[in-house]
Amino acid sequence: MRMTRSFVELPLAVGQQLSLPEDVANHLVRVMRLREGEPCVLFNGDGRDYSATLVELGKRNAQVRIDAVQVLDNESPLSITLLQGIARGEKMDLILQKATELGVQAIVPVNAERTEVKLDAARAEKRLAHWNSVVVSACGQSGRARVPSVAAPQSLLEAARSMPAGALKLTLDPLGEHRLSTLAAAPEGVVIAIGPEGGWSPRDRQALAEAGFQGLQLGPRILRTETAGLAAIAAVQARLGDLG
Repeated sequence: MRMTRSFVELPLAVGQQLSLPEDVANHLVRVMRLREGEPCVLFNGDGRDYSATLVELGKRNAQVRIDAVQVLDNESPLSITLLQGIARGEKMDLILQKATELGVQAIVPVNAERTEVKLDAARAEKRLAHWNSVVVSACGQSGRARVPSVAAPQSLLEAARSMPAGALKLTLDPLGEHRLSTLAAAPEGVVIAIGPEGGWSPRDRQALAEAGFQGLQLGPRILRTETAGLAAIAAVQARLGDLG
């Protein structure tokens, strides 16, 4: 039976005994119904899985012993950054979850002219914490032991200008100069820019072009924001990465 993997933001080492964070302990004991002496798997984002045993259970805590470590080799050889126009609620969660499963290394939420979600500083901080929890959960489910970074929300102009100069920068465009067959690997990976629910405005497209983004044709149909990025990531992974 495949064991649930639990993320802990702690250093881990074989032979170590430690108290699990309350939320992790609650999930393993009350949701998964594990008992003393039963195994579990922990990861902390360092590229390894740690096999552990529950050695002591309390009302609100659990102690585990780290028994073994396994280095995982399931990260894509292609570094992909998703520059994503912020979408509403569950749509954004879906994008983050599936992009993580498909192997992206970084996600940069951006505010564009037609972004419908307006976040003040307090709401942005809460959304960022929530988005990170979505990504961590997706890593646990998909078997990844490295957690993609999720940047704080920022303007499209700021994000576009901050992308590596050597990256292949793409945005979906039915009249774009690139097709999948013309893409070549770039030394600093690939950046895929996807607009919000209202799409990119003319000024957004100009900002992307000035930052070195090029159009990618990906079929004759218009894709929604929650479909476009995932389709583009999967297609680029199949062309240049490890989905083949």
